[in-house]
Amino acid sequence: MKISKPSLSFWQIFNMNVGFLGIQYSFGLQQTAINPIFLYLGAPEDMLPILNIAGPITGLIVQPIIGAMSDKTWSARWGRRKPYFLIGAILGSLCLFAFPTSPVLWFAVGLLWILDVGNNMAMEPYRAFVGDKLPEKQLSLGYQMQSLFVGAGILLANGSIVLFQYLFSGESVEVVGSIPTWLYYSFYIGAILSITTILWSVLKTPEIPPSSEELSEINKAKAKPFAERIALPFKEISESIQKMPKFMWKLGAVYLFQWYALFIYWQYTTPLFKLTMGYSTGEAASQSAQMSLTYNIVTMLVALALVPLTLKCGGKKVYALSLAGTAIALFSIPYIQDPLLVLVPMVLFGVGWAAMMGIPYTMVSKVVPQERRGVYMGILNMMIVIPMGIETLTFGPIYKYLLGSNAINAMLFAGALFAFAAIFAMRLNEENKEEVLEL
Repeated sequence: MKISKPSLSFWQIFNMNVGFLGIQYSFGLQQTAINPIFLYLGAPEDMLPILNIAGPITGLIVQPIIGAMSDKTWSARWGRRKPYFLIGAILGSLCLFAFPTSPVLWFAVGLLWILDVGNNMAMEPYRAFVGDKLPEKQLSLGYQMQSLFVGAGILLANGSIVLFQYLFSGESVEVVGSIPTWLYYSFYIGAILSITTILWSVLKTPEIPPSSEELSEINKAKAKPFAERIALPFKEISESIQKMPKFMWKLGAVYLFQWYALFIYWQYTTPLFKLTMGYSTGEAASQSAQMSLTYNIVTMLVALALVPLTLKCGGKKVYALSLAGTAIALFSIPYIQDPLLVLVPMVLFGVGWAAMMGIPYTMVSKVVPQERRGVYMGILNMMIVIPMGIETLTFGPIYKYLLGSNAINAMLFAGALFAFAAIFAMRLNEENKEEVLEL
């Protein structure tokens, strides 16, 4: 039986998404601060991709499993999705407190693995949480609101890096094997935000109880022997992949190019500015943070504006054009040596980031069944982390042997991949519910 969902007010949708601010602050630190920390601790540039493999691996394992588990969870007191993103936020907060004190490279890499487990555990149920709560007519607003908080969280993370580097970087001289103290403050703020913003959404937003049919399925799952309950998420994932809507397979092709390219961008902006502007690692990290700061300001400004545009023009067209704009941005960055002018392409990148963080989730949420939304959101995130995993395993040798260990070539390579993603996005056609296989 289909549950009738009441429309929510703007502020109710705002409150339910506040927790995304802390999650995305943490991801913002991963995008901008983690690789400089690896460089501070003595990592060579061609090792950066493989050192970042924690994100793809944990996402591949954690997100679909947590999604399947949350589909089969219900507590009158704690809800369905909220226990998972609360536990994930606590784990992430502890790691953020510890990260800047990493004494050696292997310790920082190990912490990144644990941090990614926490972040993935928090983020995946959050995607399903929005789909659970909102009627179809409000899905676009709900996911674009998440996109707004993606921009806000990453903006705050990178803004703090720029500010603290400016205020306190003179306190110490860069020494290989030592993390400067000015980086500590951003991580401490992230640790606090991670838990407090999640608590805000947990306390402000009640979950919709499952229907009698769903509750019956949940109780059947709980009554199974322990071994079967452990195997159940894997069985659910396998069955869901076999019956996955064609739309998601087509989106997977877009994601292959899109997320491979994004991982290159995040890993190689700091090395790029060391090369094109002659900066030290700290200065290059600050410039990279300013780039991220700029595009996330744009993301915040345009995220909700994309809602009526998408409704008018269609998600496919807006998404494809945004990817093409991101490609243009990456083609431009290596040829701009002025630290202010190089921020201009980030306008296009910010529009692209807003679309990437909202439109695909809206489109997928419309074509998957309610009772499997958690597992399908997990599978969607598998489509994100698999390209990232491929990048971490393959791009190091590509960078070293094909691109001449040149960060300029790496950025141009990423731009070309975004161009391919835009072409494949034009093949996306939203399906009707009737076209989706009954599960």
